[in-house]
Amino acid sequence: MKKKAKSKNIKEEIEVVVNELLEKLQVEGKVNVTEETGDTEGDTASSYRITIESEESGLLIGHHGETINSLQLILGVILYKKSGKWMRVILDVGDYRKMREETIKEMVNRIVTEVEDSGKPVELPYLSPLERRIVHMMLTDHKNVRSESSGEGKDRRVTIKPR
Repeated sequence: MKKKAKSKNIKEEIEVVVNELLEKLQVEGKVNVTEETGDTEGDTASSYRITIESEESGLLIGHHGETINSLQLILGVILYKKSGKWMRVILDVGDYRKMREETIKEMVNRIVTEVEDSGKPVELPYLSPLERRIVHMMLTDHKNVRSESSGEGKDRRVTIKPR
């Protein structure tokens, strides 16, 4: 029973922080916070999905998602400072992340077919850490190909290789 109350308080705290951030940015928006449990075996950590609906979604998303990624990082740091522990937060504005995830999955499926046909590895374009995780999760149990990350920072790339 206490855990439910605790997670509700965390969700409320996240909503307050996001609304304060939007206020400082002078952006009007509707905030919704949902808790998601671990999505992989052994991953029991909760994450919080924060969705913002706003008339100014383009401003919050930014060029190639750079602003939304920065806001997500800032939110994570603010929440860490307030709670004393790291929480995984996923910020989505106007379904940008959802549409981006679908685009990445389509690209990966296309490249998997290419790698299976040619037998040659293919390096993907730059992906954010969250996007790279999507690729790795997709290919974890694939029988013919595997994914591998290499490089540092903005030069970090995922390569899809034959098994």
